[in-house]
Amino acid sequence: MKSLYYIVVLSVLWSSCGEENQDPPGLLDIPYNPEPYELVIPDHFPQMQIPADNPLTKEGVELGRHLFYDPVLSSDNTMSCSSCHLPEGSFTDNEAVSLGVEGQAGSRSSMSLLNIGFNNNGLFWDGRVNTLEEQALLPVEDPVELHADWTDVEEKLRIHSLYPSLFRRAFGISDTSEMTRDLAVKAIAQFERTLVSSGNSKYDRVVQGADVFTDEELLGHNIFFDIEPDVSRHAECGHCHNAPLFTTNEYFNNGLDDVDGSNLLDLGLGEITKRETDNAKFRVPTLRNIFLSVPYMHDGRFKDLDEVIDHYDQNVIFAKNVDPNLRRLNLSDSDRAALIAFIRTLEDPEFSSDPRYQSPF
Repeated sequence: MKSLYYIVVLSVLWSSCGEENQDPPGLLDIPYNPEPYELVIPDHFPQMQIPADNPLTKEGVELGRHLFYDPVLSSDNTMSCSSCHLPEGSFTDNEAVSLGVEGQAGSRSSMSLLNIGFNNNGLFWDGRVNTLEEQALLPVEDPVELHADWTDVEEKLRIHSLYPSLFRRAFGISDTSEMTRDLAVKAIAQFERTLVSSGNSKYDRVVQGADVFTDEELLGHNIFFDIEPDVSRHAECGHCHNAPLFTTNEYFNNGLDDVDGSNLLDLGLGEITKRETDNAKFRVPTLRNIFLSVPYMHDGRFKDLDEVIDHYDQNVIFAKNVDPNLRRLNLSDSDRAALIAFIRTLEDPEFSSDPRYQSPF
């Protein structure tokens, strides 16, 4: 009997030791078979550079879509990434400056995320980070944005009813302790890289030979790209808003403010590089779906495209580092109307209504 007693005790001890090293019940029962995500890019677009350590998978994109729309990333569970990047606003919030989780106003307007995956020259208006993964880290802890602590966010995700399984399917984690901010932002970046134009705007159909411009649109096209033989009709737009993305992803001073004065409130790129020659330079936004992303400029100072054209037509401040392509345009009313008609051919309603980009909740 004594021998049997010891056998039972040893069996219990062996069993309990094994349980201590086991993974959370059920997590390893969830299959990890990530499928590559087929990213559809219009034929006349460049190829997207995707980091080798963060390939697109269906499971990673789906996790990223959930995180993008979930207020769990904010300090009080009231705001998400989508609060400032709504699909109906071409992934902006249509505010001059965005408000944070505690109602405080930021200093800049939210940028469109349309075709953001093609941007390989810095992100934010001032280019302060290089990758979408780096970018997604910052708003969570920014005191005038989501104002959370990533450590707290990680804990909320680990005890969530949904996210352990989504992280498992996306990244093959075997324990909730592996649900880290680094994996979270990888997933968000994957989702953001899928936000690609449909290729079905009128401009795209014309490029593909499936449609033709009206006479007014064609005139606007020629004014936009300085193709008109009459130089007075050159609008100089295409230097910074070049096809097919309608941004060069570069940084320019477009003559909004006097950089030589003492009242410059936002240094833009100059704040990052600490070079005076970069003061008041900001990243060029895309003009695709531009009518959905009002208001305009880094601080949302212009309420519509007419005000933007007024600026470039007559109101540019020619500071010492202003872009050399800027000049007084003196466009006629008909030329302005033609220019706007052409820019309207960049509208892509299919993108904004695509169910793949909507909230999963």
